[in-house]
Amino acid sequence: MLYGEAVAAMKPYSTGETGPNERAADGDAGHGRADTLAAIDIGTNSIHLVIARVGAGRSFETMDREKEMVRLGSGSGSGNMKRLTSDAMDRGVAVLERFRRLADAVDAPVAAVATSAVREAENGHDFIRRARDEAGVQIEVVSGIEEARLIRLGVLQALPVYDRHHLVVDIGGGSTEIIIGHRDEDLFVRSMRLGAVRMTQQFFPDGRVSRGSVSHCRKFVRASLAPVGSDLGDRTFEVAIGSAGTIQALAALVAAERPGPSSLATLNGVELTRDDVTSALKRLAKAPTVEERRRIEGLDAKRADIIVAGAIILDEVMNALSAERLLISDYGLREGVLLDAYERRHGSARHHLHDVRQRSVRRLAELCDDDPRHSAEGARLALLLFDALEPWHGMDDVERERLEAAALLSNVGLVISHTQHHHHTYYVIRHSEHLVGFTNHEIEIIALVARYHRKSAPRSKHPEFAALGKTDRQEVRALAAILRVAVGLNRPRSVRVDDITCTKDDGKLVVHVNASDGEDLSLGLYTAGERKDLLEAVLDLPIEIVAGD
Repeated sequence: MLYGEAVAAMKPYSTGETGPNERAADGDAGHGRADTLAAIDIGTNSIHLVIARVGAGRSFETMDREKEMVRLGSGSGSGNMKRLTSDAMDRGVAVLERFRRLADAVDAPVAAVATSAVREAENGHDFIRRARDEAGVQIEVVSGIEEARLIRLGVLQALPVYDRHHLVVDIGGGSTEIIIGHRDEDLFVRSMRLGAVRMTQQFFPDGRVSRGSVSHCRKFVRASLAPVGSDLGDRTFEVAIGSAGTIQALAALVAAERPGPSSLATLNGVELTRDDVTSALKRLAKAPTVEERRRIEGLDAKRADIIVAGAIILDEVMNALSAERLLISDYGLREGVLLDAYERRHGSARHHLHDVRQRSVRRLAELCDDDPRHSAEGARLALLLFDALEPWHGMDDVERERLEAAALLSNVGLVISHTQHHHHTYYVIRHSEHLVGFTNHEIEIIALVARYHRKSAPRSKHPEFAALGKTDRQEVRALAAILRVAVGLNRPRSVRVDDITCTKDDGKLVVHVNASDGEDLSLGLYTAGERKDLLEAVLDLPIEIVAGD
């Protein structure tokens, strides 16, 4: 019996009971309250909606699914996807409005993410604005690395591979994500600009396929994948999984040629071998036009124009990674977004999602900071001060976690230069591929707070700060104000601060800094006092920083 045929007898990664073909019990849907949530995945090729009841234990009850092929990333034949066309944006906004109405009908909050087409487009912000203003949908643009994390999170709900080292391959319209994971850890992640729509625009712009165009596309993909093999090092996997529409379309095409029913109720757990993919590609390449490919049995006619490029990518990925067989997952990015949204709504500082983010932050600090222990001490002081000031600043655990991340990363710019390293810190955080578990918006907030840990305070003349909304600007100012005082207190490095408390006395806020017995706090108190002006402005109170109670 093939491994794929045994999947039905096993459970996916979940402390609940549900998978793609199962339903949660009414009520709690697992261990605790279930939420009805909606996730929208705005891809280069299609926009997907899933509405589900999600419960503790990562249990699922899917209520509705919708998909519209919008081709948001269709543009020039070069495959660079630098601009979204007006027609594509019109189509996308119309679909988002319809999907939002479906979610509203069941009172489901919407979590919407956009991938390569929007994150690469120079005018992506126009689409995001229109989606918010015209469709009522707030879009989070995710990085390729974060996209990969969410994909694996979704896949783990569909197939029982949590305890095995597993490879996940997701071929979208604009990018391909390759992930090796085990249990709760992403061991290897790559997001590459190899997508079915992108490669079609570059090598098959008129839809016609020839031996030469297939060869050129194959060489390009093979060259792009070449570094992946060496980067993998000695990392191995026990089972390989494929997700997203391109791979599912190829699986359906192969399944139509096999004995048995012409169509399957679900592709989840279906096995696709390396030979299957190679044979399917040969068959597709023999149909030179889109119209001829549309007549191939088992092929989704809507994918006839981009399927050849997608098959080439999958064939080369399996060759490069020596993956002899691939299990198909019905779940992917949007299910990962649902789970992520649930965990954000019900998570705490002890939650797994926090652990994922925490590990990625510390990893980046270790790579780029020449003294990460000093930055960690600054982060500890910043959190002590944040907690002591809670009655006055009114922020919660979300902002507290962002402050901690910004403090831990405040000196990563040193990897570029000591001069103006706070500016370099912003750049490193903003463009790093190591930060996992954060949205694009969260990374921007963290990067700006870290950038303002020294020198000038946030100002409207700074383009990145000015681009934020009013609430976000207030958050950056408040967190940066706390961090600046904490960095001042972190001097000299030999002095250990045990506790910070705050009291209000005669119209001013007094910050009491308590050190270990006999410690001289004078330098830290002086430096913190020199950096308190932004905090005074944020809290609208004069501040005095003193030693002891």
